[in-house]
Parts: sequence; structure tokens; C-alpha cells
Amino acid sequence: MADTLSRVQRIIVDRLGVDAAEVTLEASITEDLGGDSLDSMDLILELEDEFSIEISDADAEKIKTVGDIVTYINSHS
Repeated sequence: MADTLSRVQRIIVDRLGVDAAEVTLEASITEDLGGDSLDSMDLILELEDEFSIEISDADAEKIKTVGDIVTYINSHS
């Protein structure tokens, strides 16, 4: 899980330009990290590439926090 989290953190820091310390499991992509719907879509695409998984639109809509991302990746990879 730690490896997944560090990879997710790196992607979010690169995409959203936030400080790594802000990217916690509880952090909301939109409310805490300032991402919008376009940022969320870009993140999903980059996560799919990074982890060689496919995230359906229905599942992507359920992903709200960094923890949601990590849990999803760990259960689908």
C-alpha cells in the first residue's frame, strides 16, 4: 500500500501542483487539493497508465479521495 500511495502522491503532485504533504489518504481531490472535473479526468488517465489498469466511468465517479484511489488500485491490480 505504501508503494501505491507514493506513486499516487507523485502523480497528484505533478498534476495538481500541490505539496506532497497535502496528499494524504483523507484528502479530497476537489475540496482539499483544488482539483476540478478536468483534473480528475486527467488523473484517472494517468493512473490507468501508471498502474496498467482500466477505471470505468462509473468507478471514476465514486473516487473522491486519495484513499479511494489507493484502495481502488490495490483491489484492481
